Amino acid sequence: MSAKRLARDGVFAAVATVIFMVELRLPELTPIPGVKLGLANIVTLAALYLMGPADAAGVLGTRIVLGGVFAGNLMAVAYSAAGGAAAYLTALLMRKLVTEKQIWVSSVFMALAHCLGQMAAAVLLTATPGLAVYLPPMLAAGVVTGTLTGFAAQFAVGRLKPILRK
Repeated sequence: MSAKRLARDGVFAAVATVIFMVELRLPELTPIPGVKLGLANIVTLAALYLMGPADAAGVLGTRIVLGGVFAGNLMAVAYSAAGGAAAYLTALLMRKLVTEKQIWVSSVFMALAHCLGQMAAAVLLTATPGLAVYLPPMLAAGVVTGTLTGFAAQFAVGRLKPILRK
């Protein structure tokens, strides 16, 4: 890995981690536990479309680990990793199906996959199948937040692409 690529990936991971930490400090959006905007996913999605799958995976993994460490909640790493892995795999599939002008569509499916992965982890780790009652409202929120973060990522890709080519 070149120094330039490593530095670029590090900047993306740092930005994603800072956004994640700021979002943790925002008040709850809904009375449903676990519903968040997912603003750090803007950076991961942009990394996928601008730099490729390996770089995006590195940005996502770094953000998940550092976010858990800095937030002081290592149990959250398991939930984030499950949701992040599901979203990442969905993004890889969607990348083959959508153009850069349709990144927001990919983001919606990523948000839904993230909800499913996170819920699966919560049910498995807590052995509480009743948690699944939160899934329908979480999926509805995922459509809204996925759309918003998707349009933001699409805008970011459009703006950063010419800069990163230099």
